[in-house]
Amino acid sequence: MRFKHTYAIVLLVVFCMLVTSCKTNTSPPLHQQSMPSSPSPSLSSVQKPTILILIDSLMDKPLREAITQGRAPALAYLFANGHYYPQLVSSFPTMSVTIDSTMLTGTYPNKHHIPGLSWYSTKEKRMIYYGMGPKEGLKIDQPQVLLDAVHHLNQTHLNRKTKTIHEELAGMGKHSASINAIVWRGKTDHVLKIPRLISLSTPLPAELKVTGPAMLSYATFAQLNPDQKEQRRIWRKYGMNDEFSAQEAAFLISTNKLPSLTLTYFPENDMEVHKKGPATIEGIVKADQALQAVLNAFGSWEQAVNQARWVVMGDSGQSAVLPDRRTATIDMRSLLSSYRVAKIGQPIQRKDQLVIATNERMAYIYALDAHLSLTDMVKRLQKEERFDIIAVKEGQKTIVTAGKSNSSFSFRPGGAIKDDYGQSWTIYGDDKLLDLTIRNNHITYGKYPDALARLHGAMNSQEGRYAIVTVKPGYELVTESSPTHLGGGAHGSLHEADSLVPLLVVGTKTRPQTLRIVDLKDWLLRLANE
Repeated sequence: MRFKHTYAIVLLVVFCMLVTSCKTNTSPPLHQQSMPSSPSPSLSSVQKPTILILIDSLMDKPLREAITQGRAPALAYLFANGHYYPQLVSSFPTMSVTIDSTMLTGTYPNKHHIPGLSWYSTKEKRMIYYGMGPKEGLKIDQPQVLLDAVHHLNQTHLNRKTKTIHEELAGMGKHSASINAIVWRGKTDHVLKIPRLISLSTPLPAELKVTGPAMLSYATFAQLNPDQKEQRRIWRKYGMNDEFSAQEAAFLISTNKLPSLTLTYFPENDMEVHKKGPATIEGIVKADQALQAVLNAFGSWEQAVNQARWVVMGDSGQSAVLPDRRTATIDMRSLLSSYRVAKIGQPIQRKDQLVIATNERMAYIYALDAHLSLTDMVKRLQKEERFDIIAVKEGQKTIVTAGKSNSSFSFRPGGAIKDDYGQSWTIYGDDKLLDLTIRNNHITYGKYPDALARLHGAMNSQEGRYAIVTVKPGYELVTESSPTHLGGGAHGSLHEADSLVPLLVVGTKTRPQTLRIVDLKDWLLRLANE
């Protein structure tokens, strides 16, 4: 029993930090903009490579604050030498696994088929978790979570018909690298090595065969620098930390192996924001220290911006969660107590009517019972005034309402009305539910950026009958053993607080066709061919 408990604790560390991004750099902050180190490597084989740094939960206001306070010198240097766009629109749900799938494929979930951090597979008749909270971990099949997050996400769940940027670049004869990113499918064969303590104490194999970019680094499972050991210790989240990511990127630079595109993920800011709320800058300071190490690998910061293009961005924002549990949390089970809700960690029972998959500030509610009326379920959900969006699908249409609302709104792709992104729609009903402004057959979005395409993407992301709910800022959804972020921050919803992130570009005057994460892939491919 003690042995089983030991591996459970180890797995919890891996799972909680691997995908959800839930030893600070002990070196002193570097305030110099030019570092006299080893000579800068020649990058003649790849002209102007692109280095993309994704800082989890990076937001405009705390970024500016960290720079103003002089605590983010590397970001300040890039800011001074580049172009800054404070409002890049994320994907939906605003959870890293879905966002990264959108960024790498250039599609929303209706095309790439990754609905969220947790979702229910009607095909496999089970819940899919790519990460979890510690209480959930005591009930869920942990080895299955690891397989889903490390293997199935990229190899089977991500739609094979949507090509990733790594696959596209390989088809062009160009190399790319992925460092600690969640989504990384490519065309090159790799072997992921499961930590020995886990493989010995679970039915998991010691190795997993996968396909990724030419250069794949993924925490303790795969490293580029064979000498990097300290940052992938168990107490450093097995390598899922900013320093590991920075050292791997610096290794590519110092060994003259930098490919056309290097996607580098800094995960730790997300944990700080979850704990302390959206105003904290401590995670940004840590990310900046890691970024300094990457810049220093070029010999000087000036050479870094001259020899490479830089893209620094967030993936989602976070909304402040109220500190009082009874006020801040909405228990989905109590709202739907008249239905039989499936329990987590147990096989679906014949009598189960609903499955609830929460993603912090949004949830999917699946109707397993063919006789269950979604209309009746929506009416029950409307009793909760903290819901800002309740949506179901009817044919090709998405029908939207809200808590304590008697109004409805429906839309479908195609039609005479166009939005700011050139997308065409047919709409009916109360458009204020999605805060739309419509003049002369043109839609302008309000507090729900790119609301129609993003909601349509989630509403058509998977098979089955289900509803989508999101909550207003300040609140969070919970069900059995869900993690909470009381007094801190959370994301997941369609709201602008969760959906707008900064984009910092250095080394090119170009920008994506629109300021949306869904359009980054095409732009990055263009940069690789310049």
